[in-house]
Amino acid sequence: MVSQVATAVSTDPRAERYRQAEHRLWNYYGLEPTERFVSLDSPSVRLRVLEVGSGVPVLFVHGTAGLGAWPVLIDQLKGIRCLVLERPGWGLSSSIDFSRHEYRRVTADVLAGALDALGVDRAPVVSASIGNLWALALAARHPSRVDRIALIGGSPLVPEIRPPRIIRLLASPIGALMVRLPPKRGMELNQLRQNGHGASLDAGRLPEEAFIDWRLTMGRETHSMRHERDMVRSILRRDGWRPGLTFEDEELAAIRQPALYVWGTADPVGSVDVWRRAVGALPAGELRLVEGAGHTPWLDDPGLVGGHVRRFLTG
Repeated sequence: MVSQVATAVSTDPRAERYRQAEHRLWNYYGLEPTERFVSLDSPSVRLRVLEVGSGVPVLFVHGTAGLGAWPVLIDQLKGIRCLVLERPGWGLSSSIDFSRHEYRRVTADVLAGALDALGVDRAPVVSASIGNLWALALAARHPSRVDRIALIGGSPLVPEIRPPRIIRLLASPIGALMVRLPPKRGMELNQLRQNGHGASLDAGRLPEEAFIDWRLTMGRETHSMRHERDMVRSILRRDGWRPGLTFEDEELAAIRQPALYVWGTADPVGSVDVWRRAVGALPAGELRLVEGAGHTPWLDDPGLVGGHVRRFLTG
């Protein structure tokens, strides 16, 4: 499945500008990740991985907020070797055509291949948003590779979850224009508000400058959102998610690994009732609510969410 592991050397000025913005973001928290690339044979893809910290290896799978959302949380996770995957098509990872694959199968195989390349037989997984679907797909298809799973934020895990407005917009013809226009600061801030982070923005609790700078540079210097739109279009149809994307209760019941679900009550994806029911279907599931937090709840309360995740990973 894996063909090589390599350290990156690049003369691409766009890639270097992206790296510089990323470095400023991680450095804001005093973190200095190292970068490497892994190449998989099936599916054929070259993935970028950032590694920071030492200790127990933990795989991180980001959502549509991007890899740059993680430093806020990882700053709270001392004593953990964080293997931060840049999903296919994001940042400096190459893309794959998701429309040519069964989604849950290929996402599970990508994560298993990344673990192989990194020399990790079995690891906990921390995921966010649609990354939660990737983590559960890995646990279902390759159960021996997953020790436990920390799922954060709403995601298309169960049939009750309807595609969020921003996802429907991204898949639409308007979305095709959006992902080709240079991103604007106001648009990024508005998206954070739509995702339930308005109170933290108003109170000055978010790492606004470093994170927004990274998001703007990502939009200008990479094709991340174009690739994310292609992925979204492969899993969406007019009346909702494509069949086979979400998990039925019997599929959740077959996932035996301990699973923590952390959800902010201002997250527009799902509801308390939905997540209580879904987590209840997991044999070893537990739900933690973060009052007033949005879709990426550690941005609103890094100490609380980081504490939940750290205790779960090390307990």
